[in-house]
Amino acid sequence: MKGGHIYSFKGRLIFLALVTLVLFTTLMWTWERNPIIAMTLRSAQEWYHLPSADANIKSVGTPTLEKSITPSTENRTKIQLDTAVVAAVDSIPAESPKTQYNQNVTASSRSQVCNYAKGKWVADSRRPLYSGFNCKQWLSSMWSCRMTQRPDFSFEGYRWQPENCETQEFDRSAFLRKMQDKTIAFIGDSLGRQQFQSLMCMATGGEESPEVQNVGWEYGLVKARGAIRPDGWAYRFPKTNTTILYYWSASLSDLQPLNISDKLSNVAMHLDRPPAFMSRFLHRFDVLVLNTGHHWNRGKLTANRWIMHVNGKPNEDKQIEVIANAKNLTIYSIARWLDLQLVSHPRLKAFFRTISPRHFFNGDWNTGGSCDNTIPLINGSEVMQEGSTDTTIEGALKGTKIKILDITALSQLRDEAHMSRYTTRGTLNSSDCLHWCLPGIPDTWNELLVAQI
Repeated sequence: MKGGHIYSFKGRLIFLALVTLVLFTTLMWTWERNPIIAMTLRSAQEWYHLPSADANIKSVGTPTLEKSITPSTENRTKIQLDTAVVAAVDSIPAESPKTQYNQNVTASSRSQVCNYAKGKWVADSRRPLYSGFNCKQWLSSMWSCRMTQRPDFSFEGYRWQPENCETQEFDRSAFLRKMQDKTIAFIGDSLGRQQFQSLMCMATGGEESPEVQNVGWEYGLVKARGAIRPDGWAYRFPKTNTTILYYWSASLSDLQPLNISDKLSNVAMHLDRPPAFMSRFLHRFDVLVLNTGHHWNRGKLTANRWIMHVNGKPNEDKQIEVIANAKNLTIYSIARWLDLQLVSHPRLKAFFRTISPRHFFNGDWNTGGSCDNTIPLINGSEVMQEGSTDTTIEGALKGTKIKILDITALSQLRDEAHMSRYTTRGTLNSSDCLHWCLPGIPDTWNELLVAQI
């Protein structure tokens, strides 16, 4: 009996082995014959695949301000970067549904990086997005090149194609529906004003729009007695309750007259404080776009009687007195302040636009510099570099929730699209190689902005 049990047990083992072999052979045959199973298993692996080391991740810092005292130097305020590792804000892996802000990336590019700053200019017969002749209600005549004696307009016929991004054509109705019951605020210098006017022309199609309401009074944006213009403008589209506004703050620092009763008083330029307008109305904004840059020179500070202040008192630090250092301190300070405000303003989407390039050749704005080229893209049509050309703003935003609107390198390729020497009064000997023709390059800035809202 004992031997019979042993043979019975061995027989069962052999039977199980044969069954296992048959099942394994059947599975392998099915795998080879049925590609759907293979694709399903492979897709599961890709679904749980983490971003590789090739993703655009950089070791960067978040700014803090502290006092540094050394035996060989006097007290000075400095910017110190704390080591941290964060993703570049303009290079978010499109495969992450939580961080993806381009909703138009195709499935084929989902494993690639959508980078709005990288890409190329391509000819597009559907451009411009509006008429420079017809958008008189919103567009300053000095920036409407169609109203000047400029003979060429080939610069209007191009659009920017970002790398690995499938952006939709701008549609003003869709844009206004998207921005229903929302406010977009531009705060910055005259290039910010150009971006504001561009968006107004885009949102109206460049057509007369008597239904659009002037609501500048709600924000104190009214022309003061004796002033050339108000400090900004605010307009509302009543059908969607969409408000678009601009406030002039060339330095993004808080400016306070030292003697309010004296029109010629010096002005305290608080490098470490945001503009009072922004602090006061931030709770009303849904989208905020900041910019600064071209007013940071000694001539502008002297002409405007701006006196640098830090910590509420006149600056005495010789290092901060250097214009580049003062500018950096302001940019880092406002980025840190705004990032802290985003905690209590969760619906606000904040952007910091990088500097718009100048194209003065054979001199500067006051020494005969010009930009007479009329041929588009003679220096190339593509941006391939990693990271922003504006390293100051890029560095200030690392580790924050503020997005970078990186337009510097793509605009650098378009030297033919400036105002140049053409005006409504005729052709001048001097040239404006800072501001852009409208329609023009600022329209592209707004297309990239809208794609990221």
